Amino acid sequence: MSNQAEYVVHVVDDDDAIRTALMRLLTHAGFTARTYASAGEFLVAAPDALPGCLLLDLELPGPSGLDLQHALQRLGKPIPIVFISAHHDIPATVLAIKAGASDFLLKPIDSQALFAAIESAVATVSAGSSLARQSAEASTVDLNEREQVVLRGVVAGRLNKQIAAELALSERTVKSCRADLMRKLQARSLADLVRRAEPMVRAPLPG
Repeated sequence: MSNQAEYVVHVVDDDDAIRTALMRLLTHAGFTARTYASAGEFLVAAPDALPGCLLLDLELPGPSGLDLQHALQRLGKPIPIVFISAHHDIPATVLAIKAGASDFLLKPIDSQALFAAIESAVATVSAGSSLARQSAEASTVDLNEREQVVLRGVVAGRLNKQIAAELALSERTVKSCRADLMRKLQARSLADLVRRAEPMVRAPLPG
């Protein structure tokens, strides 16, 4: 892992206990961390001199995590974002990743997965070509027609049962197809799958 002291992790979560736990975990691991109870508190905070990333709760009261992501884009303040959530919200995950989020983690958060996500997010600041390279590699993967249709459904934010109903397939078949897609595209999560799949689903299906 790179030198954690060279960047700061901004934690935005309205739950006091979660903020405290994350602050302790990150500090103990050697990270510099700042905590905020709301999107507004983060927006009005004084800028930090260090580069870093945002560990952002999806379900914030008032402006949500997605609202904060969009606000930062409008303000021209790009910062890598790792979303965290207590719910496996596929549509929200897809929206966040399409808008540029680095990753999406479920609570309770595994510490090693958290550290890896933060390291990956911060790395994008100085290695912007990484995503382009992954997308180019994904676009060369050979998928059959069913896999392409299922992939389009996933990137559109549809649930397995919705994709299954549209294709007149069993939900189990769609789950199996998604697992094959994860393997073929070497994706480690739904967020990673959506990111790698974007350039593939822009092209029309073979007719």
